[in-house]
Amino acid sequence: MPRRPRETAREFGAGVRQIPLDLPFEERRGVEDFFVSASNEAAHAAIESWPKGWLDPVLVLVGPEGAGKSHLASIWADRAHAWRRRPGAVAVADVPHLVSNGALLIDDADREPLDEAAMFHLINAMRERNGSLLITAQTEPAAWTIATPDLRSRLRRAPLARIGAPDDSLLRALLVKLFTDRQLRVDTRVVDMIVARAERSFAAARSVVEALDQAALAAGRPVTRVLVQDVLARMFEPEGGES
Repeated sequence: MPRRPRETAREFGAGVRQIPLDLPFEERRGVEDFFVSASNEAAHAAIESWPKGWLDPVLVLVGPEGAGKSHLASIWADRAHAWRRRPGAVAVADVPHLVSNGALLIDDADREPLDEAAMFHLINAMRERNGSLLITAQTEPAAWTIATPDLRSRLRRAPLARIGAPDDSLLRALLVKLFTDRQLRVDTRVVDMIVARAERSFAAARSVVEALDQAALAAGRPVTRVLVQDVLARMFEPEGGES
């Protein structure tokens, strides 16, 4: 993907505010772009141990929104040459075809209604063929609303790999990556300020970087500590604060 042009106010004349455009950017999701820390080390090890280290054909990868589940799952899918399906796109009639590939990724299994009969047959067929099925979700299968007892039992017996909330080192590395993906150069003090003041989640980190990108484009200036302070105040300070 070509690099996104980032025009500045200096190119248009001083004081000219820009209209931020919602242009696409490339978020890198290669093996080298996944940062390992205490919060995701066990999940990363589970993915890296495939295939010989998997004691069951099914692995459920669980973590909060934006925690890196899809990134880690994508690394596995590329390595396993797995097909990818949304949970709502798996029907009973599809099972023989899906199993024939030997590896399948189902992303965000708790975000869409499941065809329970299809999922039950898919798990059984993968085990019969000694295939590999990776399922990602925000919550553990025990919390899913599943009416079929046999499916509920199989999902609950499947090994779990958990990704937790980010620690400081991981959040800092993620912010640097997100800024780099958007071709934004920032001072390390800017990153430290976000780590100290923003909500401690991957989703919040993405929201902050996106908001800063838009604010910097609109103002026609770099991402500075002043800009960060303003954006963080608008995003995270409670409404109706001190006047």
